[in-house]
Amino acid sequence: MVKTGWSQLAEQCLVEEDEAILALNKPAGIAVTGERHDTDVVELAAAEGVTLYPVHRIDKVTSGLVLFAKELSAHGDLTRQFNKQTAEKRYLVVTTATDLPDSGVIELPLSVGRKNRVRIAAPRETIHRDGDTWTVADSDLLAGKNYPSRTEFTTIGRTENHTVLIARPITGRRHQIRVHLAWIGYPIAGDPLFDKSGTYARTHLHSWSLSVDAPWRTDPRLALTAAPDTDFFTGPAGPITEDPNALLKSFS
Repeated sequence: MVKTGWSQLAEQCLVEEDEAILALNKPAGIAVTGERHDTDVVELAAAEGVTLYPVHRIDKVTSGLVLFAKELSAHGDLTRQFNKQTAEKRYLVVTTATDLPDSGVIELPLSVGRKNRVRIAAPRETIHRDGDTWTVADSDLLAGKNYPSRTEFTTIGRTENHTVLIARPITGRRHQIRVHLAWIGYPIAGDPLFDKSGTYARTHLHSWSLSVDAPWRTDPRLALTAAPDTDFFTGPAGPITEDPNALLKSFS
């Protein structure tokens, strides 16, 4: 748990702010909102008289960009962009797999199972890989409600023990990237849900860039990036990559 006040968090993590929005580079270990028994960003801000409306959420264990509206009128417009899948999102991912393709598409519906756990809405053994695309047949879907979900990824770095990806969640389901990668056999390094090695100090998933329409601004397209902390590219045996800036430069 990150122990800090709102003023300190905003000073250290602010990416962008104007009259309508505020964007943070959230550290891993603090929730955006609604986390039972833990203080979250919205609660920290409210304690100092600042009202924030989350436009979207990233998991507590995930670091990186998260966008808030400062007024309800902006909140409604921005959340509609996420619901209509016109907001462009990119995440950085480190896995311990070394055999991922250069690019891929994971088109696997999600469902919610026991104890509110997100899972693929079909038995694991029915997941089919065709080239660099993972799918399940409609006839294999489990009974109950399921949510169409699509993640696209590009491999940007390979080392002896790790692969670094850019993941684009076209849909924005809860735990989507984490579940998709885990169920096709490539869990995110340090993910407490799926990586049982216990050798990583954090979950290596980072909300890296975000682009939305912002008609109230002079430039009506708001494009943001948030660099990960050095711990993102540090594994149990040391640096995952020697020059993270060079790795990311071509994809910024």
